[in-house]
Amino acid sequence: MDSRSAPQVRLDSEKLRSFIADYLGVDPKEVTDEAHLGDDLGLYWLDQLELLVVIEDEFLGIDFFANTTAAQIEVVGDLIRYIEDHNTVTARRPAA
Repeated sequence: MDSRSAPQVRLDSEKLRSFIADYLGVDPKEVTDEAHLGDDLGLYWLDQLELLVVIEDEFLGIDFFANTTAAQIEVVGDLIRYIEDHNTVTARRPAA
């Protein structure tokens, strides 16, 4: 392993839930593992794709589209499990 690579950081699911709530303009208590992206959070399929892209932009090391399709992610818990199982989150992007 290259010693210059970025340190690996475990995903903070609460920060991700908070980010999603802020992005959607909803109460963070609504962003539970069981919250359905469409039925509960009101995201149509294109909105769901946009959310995944925004998460990729915000959190370094996340890549949803290398191994999956957005159709495989239906609830917030699916999203968190996918990130934990398939991605190495290195850091959150610094604020501009």
